[in-house]
Amino acid sequence: MRDVFVLGVGQTPVGEWWDRSLRDLAADALQAAVSDAGVDLPQALFVANMLAARISNQTQLGALIASHVGWRGLEATTVEAACASGGVAIQAAVRAIASGMLDLVAVCGVEKMTDATGGPVTTALATAADADFEGAHGATFVALNALIMRRYMHEHRIAHEAFAPFGLNAHANAVHNPNAMFRRAITMETWRRAPVISDPVNLFDSSPVADGAAALILGSAELARASGQAPLRVMASACATDSVDLASRDDPIDLYAARLSARRACDQARLGPGDMDLFELHDAFSIMAALSLEAAGFAGPGQATQLAADGEISPQGRIPVCTLGGLKGRGHPVGATGVYQLVDLATQLRGDAGAAQVPGAAIGMAQNIGGTGATVVTHILAADD
Repeated sequence: MRDVFVLGVGQTPVGEWWDRSLRDLAADALQAAVSDAGVDLPQALFVANMLAARISNQTQLGALIASHVGWRGLEATTVEAACASGGVAIQAAVRAIASGMLDLVAVCGVEKMTDATGGPVTTALATAADADFEGAHGATFVALNALIMRRYMHEHRIAHEAFAPFGLNAHANAVHNPNAMFRRAITMETWRRAPVISDPVNLFDSSPVADGAAALILGSAELARASGQAPLRVMASACATDSVDLASRDDPIDLYAARLSARRACDQARLGPGDMDLFELHDAFSIMAALSLEAAGFAGPGQATQLAADGEISPQGRIPVCTLGGLKGRGHPVGATGVYQLVDLATQLRGDAGAAQVPGAAIGMAQNIGGTGATVVTHILAADD
């Protein structure tokens, strides 16, 4: 298997893009990534998306976006795995290059969520749950996360306020990200006053509905050497799954797929959690941030909230997380999120994060979670020596 490198990154700011279509957002991100990589035309395009068929009434995104960018005739594929669509698309591209079948591949995650009002978006997001055993009973995605959070609080005897540091950290980091949706820090008092969405989940426990697109250009070692840049090596790309419905899991507060995915990634990279300089985790809800930290080996069961309370997830801490705002501060355009995570990780490892820069960052992990943990993809990137 061949080594794979990140040659270029691109993104649009995350927000409410009323005047930009889904294809326009994708084109902006792809053109930025191609320019950053110094290439003209990739051999293939993988497009990650979850909701376009329901919200934008559009399928065949691979062909649509390839044509819009001026790459008509290019091999193009659309990938869907709920909120983990971006991570799965990246893994497909990594495998294509590692196998030797392709040398230069583009990945684009794109989502346009604000084309619909709250009800239809909530219904569309609920398709990440089990339609027969959860959706049919009216379970929304936020309600399912509230169930997990309530169980975690009960099992580990912690108060809801123990989750506040995750939201405070994300917003503080987003201040320094020009592409973030919420570039404003919040105080503990602001967190306490936040309205409850689905008890115990409040507004600052939950990431926002948003539009956006992010893109990567991945290439072989030969192309990386020819680029004249300092490309980033993809040390690991690992995916694992669990049951879609919560009731079928052995333990609803143990993210089995996240744990397995992280372990597989560490085995591939021959590294451990202690080798990571930062962790771009999937904080769609603060409970997912806690469970991801524990599953990936950065904290023991029930210890993630204490890790956050001790400041160890801050940019100056032992394992900085969501360094450019994460899903909570940057925004969560669901199908694009996994690609945004790798763009943020690459920005840090290149030393381009400005005021948000983690000093000396050389190795980082990103974990992209689909649904309530049914599909989880973990990537490890490293600055190449």
